[in-house]
Amino acid sequence: MPPRRPVRSLLLAETIAIGSELLVGGRTDSNSLRIAEEFGRLGIGVRFKSIVGDDRQDIRTAVATAAGRVGVIVLTGGLGPTVDDCTREAISDATGRRLALRKDAFEALKTRLAEWGRVPNAGQRRQALIPDGATVIANPVGSAPGFWMKWKGALLISLPGVPWEMEAMLRDSVAPVLSSELTRARLRPSPITRLVFHTFGLPEAEVDAKIKGLVKPSMPVDLGLLASPTGVLVSLTTRPRPVLSGPRLQRLADGVRSRLRDQLYAEGLETMEEVVGRLLTAQHKTVAVAESCTGGLIGHRLTQVPGSSAYVDRGVVCYSNQAKTDLLGVPPALIEGHGAVSAEVAAAMARGMRERSGVSVALSVTGIAGPGGGTPTKPVGLVYLGLDAEGGPSATREYRFSGDRMVVKQRASQAALDLLRRWLLERAEPV
Repeated sequence: MPPRRPVRSLLLAETIAIGSELLVGGRTDSNSLRIAEEFGRLGIGVRFKSIVGDDRQDIRTAVATAAGRVGVIVLTGGLGPTVDDCTREAISDATGRRLALRKDAFEALKTRLAEWGRVPNAGQRRQALIPDGATVIANPVGSAPGFWMKWKGALLISLPGVPWEMEAMLRDSVAPVLSSELTRARLRPSPITRLVFHTFGLPEAEVDAKIKGLVKPSMPVDLGLLASPTGVLVSLTTRPRPVLSGPRLQRLADGVRSRLRDQLYAEGLETMEEVVGRLLTAQHKTVAVAESCTGGLIGHRLTQVPGSSAYVDRGVVCYSNQAKTDLLGVPPALIEGHGAVSAEVAAAMARGMRERSGVSVALSVTGIAGPGGGTPTKPVGLVYLGLDAEGGPSATREYRFSGDRMVVKQRASQAALDLLRRWLLERAEPV
């Protein structure tokens, strides 16, 4: 007989997302992120994440593997009424627990379908098949029930893959079950805290060099870096045990802030456009945007922020040379002499936009997003930004971004908003 798994394994979890569409690009798995967030509040760390197609044997293998390394396993998906939904059967195979029609699950299913003016068919009846010994998890917003059971010292939880159904069941049923199990095991883990810092303007290697040595190997905290088109994200994530005290964590956070300084534009969930919007609002300033290669992306991001009508005046997509002249007054000779992608044209675009709109500050962007259109002197990824402010000064910036067309557009929009952020910070009242 194998030794019993240690009780501390309840602090380690694995998510298994079921669905062939998650493997072939039809849909992305967002459920695991939400589960990790909820588990973190309980002090349970998600250590592994698996994605498995709609294959009974593959799901069975994934469940068996997870049971050998964690104490909490959460499967999402494969509980629907169609032929490819085989999570129930796979769990039955893995655990040796026979499936049986559960009256409580079937009655709840019939009630929900009746609300929708339907009656259960044979496939939907399968949704009420639950492994022996498992506890049914009611679905408050959908039809498919979930279930949980103990197996080989692990807590095995199966939930629907529909995000809003999974989230409601996770919050209302799964979290209380886990809290109860932790209490029964006399485990009182501290919540897993994750502090996030958003930077722009430095590559990942330089960000890493700036914060090197800040987090010592002996500290119960993980330092993470993640590069993306909007910059480099830095995270500090505490481990359940040993507990890192609040003051020590804040000292680490202060260290990140001190070392990154101007490159740090936001913390937590705040986006660059939210930061810019907050600064514009505080200073009672307005902005207008003239966009070429970004095709309206900067304006879109600015107006994604609730209340942005207080500071966003207008935006113009002037993609062609003629549009730059007609809408912004950029002289044809300037375009002819320097090219549409140039610092001179970017400056003229920003100036023309501000003069026509009367705003406090105007932004412009012109560049080559690719994949074609580049030359040896003006390659794909070359972008010029312009900023023109009421009463001065004006500014231009040159960037050479890498990546595909969408990435270049994203990076250009982020750089433009960062240019505006820095201009606003220079004019902010001292705190």
